[in-house]
Amino acid sequence: MDLTTLWLLIGGILLASLVVVGFVAGSRRAALRRGTRTPELERDRTGTPAAPYATEDEHVRVDDREAPTTDRALAPQPEVELAEPLLEHPEPPQTRLVRLRQRLAGSNTALSRGLLALIARDRIDEETWEDFEDILLTSDLGVGPTTELVAALRARLRVEGVGDPGAARSVLREELVKLVDPTLDRSLNTARTDTPAVVMVVGVNGTGKTTTVGKLARVLVAEDRDVLLGAADTFRAAASEQLQTWGSRVGVPTVRGAEGADPASVAFEAVRTGIEAEVDVVLIDTAGRLHTKTGLMDELGKVKRVIERQAPVSEVLLVLDATTGQNGLTQARIFSEVVNVTGIVLTKLDGSAKGGIVVQVQRELGVPVKLVGLGEGVDDLAPFDAEMFVDALLDTGGR
Repeated sequence: MDLTTLWLLIGGILLASLVVVGFVAGSRRAALRRGTRTPELERDRTGTPAAPYATEDEHVRVDDREAPTTDRALAPQPEVELAEPLLEHPEPPQTRLVRLRQRLAGSNTALSRGLLALIARDRIDEETWEDFEDILLTSDLGVGPTTELVAALRARLRVEGVGDPGAARSVLREELVKLVDPTLDRSLNTARTDTPAVVMVVGVNGTGKTTTVGKLARVLVAEDRDVLLGAADTFRAAASEQLQTWGSRVGVPTVRGAEGADPASVAFEAVRTGIEAEVDVVLIDTAGRLHTKTGLMDELGKVKRVIERQAPVSEVLLVLDATTGQNGLTQARIFSEVVNVTGIVLTKLDGSAKGGIVVQVQRELGVPVKLVGLGEGVDDLAPFDAEMFVDALLDTGGR
């Protein structure tokens, strides 16, 4: 082979090499323009091959997962924010108390009408006193309290007279406040000690018991307490769901059992959970026991005993419908014998209630009315105050 032929051969090889290199480089540039990259060219900073990419119409499996391989997968994705449940903010206790006082003042019960009619008279004769006694008795004040109030009023008005309506109103107010007894301790024992305070709420069906538990949870949350609910009313359909709904509205957890489960076991689990979570108060909703069924009442006593294996029961609140009158008193007596009631919650204490039940139930049980409810609103529950109650009956509004 002569020298000319050799140089031609070398030149051809070099030209072919340049063509191949140019083709590969062009392919890479075209691939990058299309947004695809060849796996063997992509490596991370450690030199390990990166996850392969493919065209829009293809997928490749990476660690047994389908990997999106389009340009859209490489683009920044918008952050998805999950909305937090909207929690309600209960009214402060003081605001609630003022509003309930205004509502009670406008209730215009038979008792309030009778009281105001008495002091409107220029002269009070025996017939007036008899009519007044009848009003008190039909208002569920009871024979004993009625006799005491009439005797005290007759004595004072005989001396002080009724010529001045303002003075007569003051006398009536003083005697009524004394009868309702402002010296009773109406505070709720919900202070945490080594264990959470445990509050059992009892009462027959229809008194608003489960609703009262939910409203009481709102009161405690408004006071910055950590609360847990125990749905131990496992016999009434949807009672657990109702209670959980109340708790969810203010961010309070609920311990539930299956429908028909042993109420004592649910109560036990609720208290155990409350102890572990170090909450301040555990509220236990119990079944709406019929006071005429002794076996069911015994089971309610069992619930209390089971709870006290872990923590003492701080409060037993009996929910009474203020419109039930003497039947409510019968309920109160039976419940008190079984679970040692420490306080009364009077619901529906509005225009349909007779009012005198407040005094009589306290006399019968020797325990105070601690809370009152005046309507269906979520914050229609407030601490009972003797002077507020009397001022509302007389419609003085504290003036």
